[in-house]
Amino acid sequence: MSKTGNKIIIGIILFSAFMFILFMFIIFLAVMRGSDGYFLDKYSLVGRVAIIDVKGVIEDSEDIVRQLNKYEDDNSVKALVLRIDSPGGGVAASQEIYEGVLEFRDSGKSVIASMGAMAASGGYYIACAADTIIANPGTLTGSIGVLFSFPTFEKLMNTIGIKLEVFKSGELKDAGNYSREVTPEERKMLQAAIDDTYEQFVNVVSETRGLDLEEVHKIADGSIFTGRQALELGLIDEFGTLNDAISMAGEMADLGDDPRTVKESIRRRPLLWEYVKNLLGLGEDILNKGLWPYIEYRYSY
Repeated sequence: MSKTGNKIIIGIILFSAFMFILFMFIIFLAVMRGSDGYFLDKYSLVGRVAIIDVKGVIEDSEDIVRQLNKYEDDNSVKALVLRIDSPGGGVAASQEIYEGVLEFRDSGKSVIASMGAMAASGGYYIACAADTIIANPGTLTGSIGVLFSFPTFEKLMNTIGIKLEVFKSGELKDAGNYSREVTPEERKMLQAAIDDTYEQFVNVVSETRGLDLEEVHKIADGSIFTGRQALELGLIDEFGTLNDAISMAGEMADLGDDPRTVKESIRRRPLLWEYVKNLLGLGEDILNKGLWPYIEYRYSY
């Protein structure tokens, strides 16, 4: 075989080897990228600030806590901005997110809470776990208190001839039964649960904000405050936008005032579902909560 033929064969072999290596590298990157778009940046030496959104009524904590755990384990994430635009929601969900933020901070990373249009009740509870709370002067916040609600249909059921038979092991076992009115004994028990949950909220605000417990009690009557009022009361630390929060987080993590950021993409419901939901006037509460008693850190409006 001629020298020219050997060169052609060697060239083909080298080109094929290069293409194979390139193909395998692309496959490797695709695997590392994962289902949520998370890439090899996790192992990058360049620091970043993570952003997590807490938006709408807080029904559960699973997705937010998952993100907190992911960014806590991410070596490239040095700080977090928690962007809150929520009237609050379930007590347990709010408390679980609060604990998740504290755990994130315990890993040595800073957290800035950035309030949007509203960060009330459970939304404010979560913000209390941050190192610093930033809000706009017109942000609505506060609403420190507890709701415990459920519908009753006794009159309606009597009108249409429906009766619910309940067999129970104790007089208080079916408290919150929507087919009848609440008894005095049930009301006393439920109020005690509300009072205890309320004190948990007040204690968190007092401890995290460095405020006297009695002073917190004075403002913890469910009142809503603007950002300017909240600053005067010591409920937030300063005014600022989301960009200001990102800059502050970058500086706290020694990344400068214009750090790289990382944020999960939003997974939206199908547009047809959104249209039907809006057409029927169905909010997240109606769809998810059900008829059972539900205790909330939420601003009711």
